[in-house]
Amino acid sequence: MKQSLTFIPTLRETPADADVQSHKTLLRAGFVRQNASGVYSYLPLAKRVLTKIEQIIREEMEAINSIELLMPSLQPAELWQESGRWEAYGPELMRLKDRHERDFALGPTHEEVITTLVRDEIKSYKKLPLTLYQIQTKFRDEKRPRFGLLRGREFIMKDAYSFHATRESLDETYEDMYRAYSNIFTRLGLNFRAVIADAGSIGGKGTHEFMVLSKIGEDTIAYSDSSDYAANIEMAEVIAEYKASSAAQKELEKVATPNAKTIEEVSNLLSAETTNCIKSLVFNVDGELVVVLARGDHEINDIKLKNVLGATSVELAEEADIKNLLNCAPGSIGPIKLPVEVKVIADHAIKSIRNGVAGANEDGFHYVNVNPERDFAINSYEDIRFIQEGDLSPDGNGTIKFAEGIEVGHIFKLGTTYSAKMDGTFLDEQGKAQPFIMGCYGIGVSRILAAVAEQFQDDNGFVWPNQVAPYDVHLVPVNLKDETQSQLADELYSILKSYRYDVLFDDRAERPGVKFADADLIGLPIRITVGKKAAEGIVEVKVRATGETFEWAKEEVVDRLSEFFRTNG
Repeated sequence: MKQSLTFIPTLRETPADADVQSHKTLLRAGFVRQNASGVYSYLPLAKRVLTKIEQIIREEMEAINSIELLMPSLQPAELWQESGRWEAYGPELMRLKDRHERDFALGPTHEEVITTLVRDEIKSYKKLPLTLYQIQTKFRDEKRPRFGLLRGREFIMKDAYSFHATRESLDETYEDMYRAYSNIFTRLGLNFRAVIADAGSIGGKGTHEFMVLSKIGEDTIAYSDSSDYAANIEMAEVIAEYKASSAAQKELEKVATPNAKTIEEVSNLLSAETTNCIKSLVFNVDGELVVVLARGDHEINDIKLKNVLGATSVELAEEADIKNLLNCAPGSIGPIKLPVEVKVIADHAIKSIRNGVAGANEDGFHYVNVNPERDFAINSYEDIRFIQEGDLSPDGNGTIKFAEGIEVGHIFKLGTTYSAKMDGTFLDEQGKAQPFIMGCYGIGVSRILAAVAEQFQDDNGFVWPNQVAPYDVHLVPVNLKDETQSQLADELYSILKSYRYDVLFDDRAERPGVKFADADLIGLPIRITVGKKAAEGIVEVKVRATGETFEWAKEEVVDRLSEFFRTNG
């Protein structure tokens, strides 16, 4: 492609509103442009990268007998009401009405549509298992779109759905998908880890996220320093053993703690260790107010709390509700003398507290010498805190360390979450109706573009890996007014195209410095410069990834390129 004929609007200055490096460089190098908050146009270079990413995904999906289709973005509300997600999904679901006042949603995902489709067409176990996938635009009304393509309101996603007659069949496809995803991200050259994860609003049990390690990642990965264990911090199990002090229990005492509301303020005022303080919070759990306890140096994990309680919704209670329940502000909540109907859930670490400190449910006061079970009752002890660096790894091997990650893929075992609600059944071998057992498998295609862009760049621009680079070669004649250079460049362009190399030919009437700067910014694997030695049939070749330069004769260019791409594929 001649550069004068394509659309690559590079920028010399970094846009002020770009907040991460991938976003900045995608804008500067002319790959994307923002149309609205969280909504982007993919310009020709980005589209070529996306096409290559999608091709790798298609190859790996087809290798495990996953069949491509395309479903509508516009989804009738009735389907979402049937699954119960019309209200439960929340404000991220983009809702609209047609001219007849019928409700629709712009699909953030397609569980309802695919369940209906298969429900209406597949009647017998003989047609199972079946795995269908699509690559399509999705919509989510993010409260705060940010990081460019990493968190947008419109994005490209590959989503696959599998249907099974047995759990064993689902397990087999899940493992196939796990391997396929690992192959995809390996082929893309990404530094990633598969981690245990929470299913979130999708539902089901049994799920892994695929995380690209990056300092700008929004998710924290807890991993072992001695094994391959890795989990999203929300799901990392805590297996610590807590030993209580053997000190004698002292008499409970209420003390004044004016203006001390946080654990740090209270512990400093009372000269108490935070490990011997009880953090008490009130959560609204599906409409019920529940008091939740953790040790002062720990943080309550609302995802774990939701899972152990089997709840649909878990969030911190409103201050007005706390005041109405306990007659105190949040900074004074404690577990002693609670209303009898209030449930108390405690993290396992609470067991070890001896003569501790807790709120008195009275503003400006706390109790000291608090002892669990003696001074207050607990409905159940659960693992409800976030794991911390230095904790024992849940698999028993090594200790936990943290890393930041960008989620690029997620696989779920949905089970019958949707088929049972939506009457999605088939006839088994005995002729009895059974709900489909389902799996769901997503990859953020446009997010991968951003993740690759984040990982593969330097101070001068992108350094695209060969497998996803928008073009293989950047052909740059220094001076097209020089007939010898122009003729050699045209000849090389024709030869390389005939050998099926994707070539970006910079035929613009620009200064050499501008051309070289743009070439580095765009970041194709190889730059071939036709310059002062054109009369001798010699060109300069630069490897973008290493900065190495070579002089090649015209006659050896094809063989040398073939060797480069063969050894660096």
